[in-house]
Amino acid sequence: MNTLTQVLVDRQDVLSSSFSASYAGVVAFITVAREGSFARAADRLGVGRSAVSRSVQRLEDHLGTRLLSRTTRSTSLTSEGELFLENCQPGVESIMQALEEIRDLRDGPPRGQLRIGATHAFGRRVLAPILNDFRLKHPAIGIELVLDERAADLAVDRIDVLFRDGRLDDSQVIARQLIPMQRLVCASSGYAERHGLPLSMEQLGEHACINRRLPNGRIRNWEFRIEGQTRSVVPQAEIVFNDDDLILESVLEGQGLAQLPAFQACEFLRSGRLVASLGHQAPDSGGHYACYLSRRQLPKRIRVFIDFVTAQVRALNLDCGAGLNTSLAMVAPDSPN
Repeated sequence: MNTLTQVLVDRQDVLSSSFSASYAGVVAFITVAREGSFARAADRLGVGRSAVSRSVQRLEDHLGTRLLSRTTRSTSLTSEGELFLENCQPGVESIMQALEEIRDLRDGPPRGQLRIGATHAFGRRVLAPILNDFRLKHPAIGIELVLDERAADLAVDRIDVLFRDGRLDDSQVIARQLIPMQRLVCASSGYAERHGLPLSMEQLGEHACINRRLPNGRIRNWEFRIEGQTRSVVPQAEIVFNDDDLILESVLEGQGLAQLPAFQACEFLRSGRLVASLGHQAPDSGGHYACYLSRRQLPKRIRVFIDFVTAQVRALNLDCGAGLNTSLAMVAPDSPN
């Protein structure tokens, strides 16, 4: 072997060793940054805490800068660490996704961790009850359900599947409709007997209405479909909540009217505890969607989860339909019980 060849071989060995050490350090660093501690990062990676610490230390030595501030009680990113995380995370995640997709193609039953996002009402009332059945069918898949009213960023918040009313305005997101999104003007049967129900959108002003404040601070519009056109109104209300379940409880207690999502109202409409008004003007332009980032090869765990939830949610028959339990809509306020 001549001198030039030996130099090239030695350089390749150095590069290979440097890349191997750096990559291990980057993976360890990103995991510590995500988990907030070396101990949780070690559990996540399935290695010892000391191994994670050594990998991060070698990376910091290689870069010549400190990426993490460590104390006995906490671990946090330095400003250099924040910049490094922002720059290297997309590349590492692409490599991890590629590896995961190959394993999915090669291996057997789906496994891994799923991070699911949903609003509080939809998560509690629709998703949570069916997650146990999914886990029984796919015990190797772990579930983390994150309930939040804000529109999550699937990449930044590391959400695998996000359930939302209406599509997300993002070309990188795939939105699969589960069921149509109906919003029905509902009241308790007792309220309807005492006060009657509105026969038109204009009559909402004659009733006690309960409004929903959105995370952005605005009051949610009440929407209707009239003569083929969508019309919106924000009725005057003495009661405002920022939680759908609290609105439902208030309506059930007879405190007023609210425009409720059908998945919340159907059970109570069928039992007679609630009655619906203006069902023939219920909007029909939206839907409840399962949203996920566009990928050339969707991991098995995400694919089987979306298929399972879609089938289960549709089987719940949450499409209440216009006219369900609207028989009291014509009851006048002074009519006897």
